[in-house]
Amino acid sequence: MRQAPKISDPDMEADRVTLDNEAAILYWTSRFDVSPEELAEAVDVVGDSVDAVAAYLNTGRRQ
Repeated sequence: MRQAPKISDPDMEADRVTLDNEAAILYWTSRFDVSPEELAEAVDVVGDSVDAVAAYLNTGRRQ
């Protein structure tokens, strides 16, 4: 039986948003309270910096 990825994986506590595996996507979408599509759009627009993604999601998306 497959285990669900951990949302609070300490490997995700970094300064870069990664979208290269299911656990990373689950972590970042939970942290930012966004869909995988919204997260991918943010990374496409501003890059993978956690601060840049957070700023984009907080100012660009929720108006």
